Amino acid sequence: MNDSFVNALNTQKSTSDWIDAISENLMNIYTPGYRETQATFQTFLNSSIIDGFNKKTGQGKSIPGTSNENVFLEGEGFFTLRRDDGKLVYSRLGEFTFDKEGVYRNRDGMAVQGYILNDKGEIMQGTKPIDADIYAETGIKGGAVNIPTTNIKLWIDPNNGKYLGKYDEFEIKGEGILYGKANGGKTVVPLYKIAVMNFHNPEGLYEIKQGQFIQTEESGSPVIGRGEVRGGLLEMSNCDFKANIAYYQQPKMQMDVSNKIISTNKQLLQEVLQLISS
Repeated sequence: MNDSFVNALNTQKSTSDWIDAISENLMNIYTPGYRETQATFQTFLNSSIIDGFNKKTGQGKSIPGTSNENVFLEGEGFFTLRRDDGKLVYSRLGEFTFDKEGVYRNRDGMAVQGYILNDKGEIMQGTKPIDADIYAETGIKGGAVNIPTTNIKLWIDPNNGKYLGKYDEFEIKGEGILYGKANGGKTVVPLYKIAVMNFHNPEGLYEIKQGQFIQTEESGSPVIGRGEVRGGLLEMSNCDFKANIAYYQQPKMQMDVSNKIISTNKQLLQEVLQLISS
C-alpha cells in the first residue's frame, strides 16, 4: 500500500538534492571549464527519486585567458592530463602554463599530454610518422586511440634564452598545434599537437574534482576527439542561466507540495492521537 507520508519524505529529500544541483550550477555560471549538472529521475511508489546526476557535455563560450599559454577547445572531447602516478585525467579547462622546467601543466601540476610532430607536422610514433589522413579518418569515425602521448616540454636554454635553444617564441593554433617561431617569425616549425580525447559516452565519466574526469566502464575507452584548439582563450561554464532559473521553479513547486503533504499528515496524526487519548 502506498504511504503518502513516506512518499512525501522521499520526494522532499530528492527535491532538496535537485535544488542543490541547480544552485551549484547557478553559482558556477562564470566558472571556466565548469560542466552543468543535470538530474535524472525514476518513479518509485508515486514519488520522485533521483536516479543520478549527469554532466552536460555541450560547448561553453570562449573568453580571454590569463596568458597566451591557455587554450580553448571548440568541439567534442577533452584535454588529456597525466598525474604524477601516471593515471590520465580529462578536462575541458585549458588553463595551462609552462613551469620553470618547461613542462606544460594545469594549475594542479598535471602534465598536459600531446604528440611529438616532425617538421612536416606529422605525428610521430617512435621513428615513423602516422599518416595524417588515417588519423583524421579515425577521428571522424571515433576510433580508439593507440598512439602514445607524451608530456609537452619547451625548456629554455640558459645560454641563449631560447625555447629548445632555437625558438624565440611559440604559438598554439589550428588543431592544437604548438609551433616554435624564430627569425622574426620567418621560421615556423610544428613541435607538438595537444592531445584531445573523446568518449562514446562522455556522460559516463566520473568527476574526481570539479571539471576533472576519469574514464569508467560506462564511458568506455578514449577515442580521438575532434575540434579546434585556440591559444590565449578559455572555455566558460556551459550552464544555461535562463534554463536553470526555469528548472528551479519545478523543484520549488514540488518541495511546496511535499511540505504541504507532510504537514497535513502530521496534523492528521495529532488529531488521531488526541481522539485515542480522549
